[in-house]
Amino acid sequence: MIARIWRGTTRTEQADRYLEVLKRTGLAKARGTPGNLAVQILRRTTGEGVEFTFRSDWESWEAIRRFAGPEPEKAVYFPEDREFLLRMAPGVEHHEVAVDERA
Repeated sequence: MIARIWRGTTRTEQADRYLEVLKRTGLAKARGTPGNLAVQILRRTTGEGVEFTFRSDWESWEAIRRFAGPEPEKAVYFPEDREFLLRMAPGVEHHEVAVDERA
């Protein structure tokens, strides 16, 4: 299993609205992609605003490419993201899941 991790920060006053955007866009696209195993959206308040961490678990690189396109290291953004994000990082992290106690 491969974990794909993206992070983005919004202004505190926009955080609840952005969470709804994430659910409607990234979460819906990931869950609708064959080979997606799970999605978690984490949030935490920082001195800059509210940071969201979007973790999606995938069965293979092929599945990740179905979601992200031919360059899986690039972040996937939606038009609404520009309204909320303070920065749009170009990349994501991928990690091999060594242990998953939920399974």
